[in-house]
Amino acid sequence: MGRHATTRTRRRILLPLLAIALAAVLGAATWVAMARSEPTCEPVRVVVAASPDIAPAVTGAARDLALTCVAFDVQARESHQVAAELSGTAPRPQAWIPSSTLFLRKAGGVPASGPSIASSPVVLAVAEPVARALGWPRETLTWPEVLGHAGIVAGMPDPVSDPAGVSTLLALRDVTKGASDPAAAYVALLRKFSATTSGATVFPAAENAVLRHNSGLLEGETALVAVYSPDAPALDYPFVEVAGATPQQSKAVAELKRTLLYGAATSPGSDLRAPGGQALRLTETDQRVEAQGQRSAEIPAAEEVAKALSHWAAVNASARVQVLIDVSGSMSAPVPGTGKSRLRITLEAAENALHLFKATSQVRFLAFATKVDGERDYREILPMAPIRQQLAAVDRLRAVRAVPDGQTGLYDSVLDVYRLAHGEWERGKLNLVIVMTDGRNTDPGGISRENLVAELGKLSDRERPVPLIAIGIGPEADETELRQLVAPAGGQAFLSRDPAKIGEVFHGALGRIAGAG
Repeated sequence: MGRHATTRTRRRILLPLLAIALAAVLGAATWVAMARSEPTCEPVRVVVAASPDIAPAVTGAARDLALTCVAFDVQARESHQVAAELSGTAPRPQAWIPSSTLFLRKAGGVPASGPSIASSPVVLAVAEPVARALGWPRETLTWPEVLGHAGIVAGMPDPVSDPAGVSTLLALRDVTKGASDPAAAYVALLRKFSATTSGATVFPAAENAVLRHNSGLLEGETALVAVYSPDAPALDYPFVEVAGATPQQSKAVAELKRTLLYGAATSPGSDLRAPGGQALRLTETDQRVEAQGQRSAEIPAAEEVAKALSHWAAVNASARVQVLIDVSGSMSAPVPGTGKSRLRITLEAAENALHLFKATSQVRFLAFATKVDGERDYREILPMAPIRQQLAAVDRLRAVRAVPDGQTGLYDSVLDVYRLAHGEWERGKLNLVIVMTDGRNTDPGGISRENLVAELGKLSDRERPVPLIAIGIGPEADETELRQLVAPAGGQAFLSRDPAKIGEVFHGALGRIAGAG
């Protein structure tokens, strides 16, 4: 492997947003392809909305058709914008060629699928200096190699509007499928990506966008190297007729569709492949792109796509978290081989978890045993505050001590804090309650387990979800009890029989709820 890219090199890269750059060049363009005219006819106007990266090729195909009394108006339009308009009352085109079938699923009045007229693999676009530091071109790079390197700055285009982002989210699941805990590993991998491509040295992009970028480099810009994965679905450019076309328009649309299916959109210089991913027909070979044929995964069912988008949204969502920590007497027990108590290791795990949340998240820390605040079984250690403020106040968290004779007032504490979280629920945030304990409830004067489960069930609300994460610490943790507690709240229970590994369990638990649950 070569040397890491330096900070100076990284600053110099400052890669442009490829989608925005393409939109600036192509997005506002409209091409009118007039066919043969007859003195006695008024040309029929046929509007074709096409993704900006394929619109020039569609325009050429429409012009070459030379249909009598037909004027094709090929409009380079961003696919997510057209999908939104087709679901509303805006004027509708007669045909639509989005960059991906994914957009057909979002629109109204169009088929859910259409024949593909071209394709472009989704790749990791790697700044050339970084690719060389990773061993390219001597070695063919892979996604796991690139994403596992500490010297990268990874960015992600908005997967809601950019299918390259969705494709990447789907492919990343396969990068982590061999991990001991794939769900937690997947979330950890997602967290490598910033929700922007600005300043990134590695980011997902369509192959044709990489080619356009490299062919039009400006002074100070850096070339990109394409790294491929067969697990990433390609852009497939489906052709569909939009409901409402007249018979004359439909006939013209059918002729245009026929010529495009015969390869008119994938001629040399188009930067696009045939629908099957066959070898790229370049007028000049860009050595940073692999011209040979590329396999790509099929676009999965809508449910799988929605799940991937939910994972990404959850990982990038601000959170509002209540962390309830057991400080009963048993938490002072030493953990063999560490020189620390169960409580000390638990507090360290809670402190480290602050770095897992976005800076805009808020967290409250509470300690519980029995009667630690008058008759109440819990007390507040740190009030609800942003992550940065809590990091500045961690000395108060570190100063927490176990109550020597304290019992485990688990039920009353969980119910009160869950009610608190439910009352403070905020829309658009990941609202969580996390309880960390080494034993079962031992408060004889508190609420029963049956009543607690019933009360939690009453508070559960799909429209205002508050997942409850229970983490059992040590050999005495009662797995059955914890699973019964979290079930009504739609949460999960996790065990760390070895208290020394509580940090790993905590991170894995948070990952499952926050992004891969």
